[in-house]
Amino acid sequence: SWTPSVYAVTNLVFSDEFNGTTIDTTKWGFDLGNSSSIAGSGWGNGELESYQSGSNNAYVSNGILHIVALNNLGGGNPYSSARLRTLGLFSMTYGRVEFRAKLPAHGPYWWPALWMLAANYSDGSNGVSNEWPRCGEIDVMESEGSTPGDVLGTIHKDSSGNPGVDQAVGGQFNFPAGDGTTNFHTYVLSWSSNSISFAVDSNVAYKTITSWSSSTGPFPAPFNHPFYIIMNLAVGGQFVGNPGTATINASSTFPAEMDIDRSEE
Repeated sequence: SWTPSVYAVTNLVFSDEFNGTTIDTTKWGFDLGNSSSIAGSGWGNGELESYQSGSNNAYVSNGILHIVALNNLGGGNPYSSARLRTLGLFSMTYGRVEFRAKLPAHGPYWWPALWMLAANYSDGSNGVSNEWPRCGEIDVMESEGSTPGDVLGTIHKDSSGNPGVDQAVGGQFNFPAGDGTTNFHTYVLSWSSNSISFAVDSNVAYKTITSWSSSTGPFPAPFNHPFYIIMNLAVGGQFVGNPGTATINASSTFPAEMDIDRSEE
């Protein structure tokens, strides 16, 4: 069994233990397809999956949320998977975020992510500050299937000296020998008005960021407004080297699962 860590934040504002038999639609919605009206095709990252909401790609069983990638669609985007999000249902500014998750094995081109995006993210029609990366993104955990011994925690934004251009700042956590992302671990974000830090399984941060600049306003912009939660398992894309489907198929065992046994903020 797992016991949550003790920490200073006591006002629990959102939690899902996935103890029921279905996904709680008062907490989670779905992004669908392979393109975004804002980010473009491949979700702006060259991803090769099409996100679905069916029970073969996302379901709750035995206290676990299963997000499953399948090679079942054919065509140029032959993979199905799921991308859950709290947009319109829950967002937050500052606090502690924990995900307890187990990432997929047997595929170097899996791209699982547990992350947060500005709730005002748009195509800029409501103001240039809503465009990515100006709006801000917090990646609590992302990992390449080829490196199950480490994970990344990253913030994305622009800088006052280079408006509209992504400036990623973050760190990498390396698991000890014999452990890794294919076991359950707790991925932690601690987010305040003057600090963003990332940790794994403890309150000891492997990366703490205490200063940054932005074209959208003085520090701590853009990380001073509401963000919503996203959990997804991508296949392929820029982050894992833009492999083709033949390359992915030759080196991957489907289905692939990212399992979540709790999400808490």
